[in-house]
Amino acid sequence: MKIALSSSGNTLESELDPRFGRAQNFIVIDTETMAFEVKENVQNLNLPQGAGIQAGKTVADLGVEAVITGNCGPKAFNILEAADVKVIIGINGTVKDAVEKFKTGKLAYAGGPNVEGHWV
Repeated sequence: MKIALSSSGNTLESELDPRFGRAQNFIVIDTETMAFEVKENVQNLNLPQGAGIQAGKTVADLGVEAVITGNCGPKAFNILEAADVKVIIGINGTVKDAVEKFKTGKLAYAGGPNVEGHWV
């Protein structure tokens, strides 16, 4: 399964970025082989608004089935949901630890966003 994780770095040992829309990077990983690639999110780091929407589109275009992040606002959540990408929120620690928890079924999909939009 191909998943994306919001990350503050570019390795499996990097900490998860608690922000989805303004995450530094997305690490896209094949959970069976642990092969991964890094997708920088620099275009969204300083956007005055719309970072969640743009990040949601970016991640959906990567062909992932799920996203693991700390927080996800309503606009990003809606974009991901429309693209049939499942969202797991409220997660911290390293990318590698989060993937291991995901693989062992210790993480649950979210039914909705866990934070309000920043630009309401």
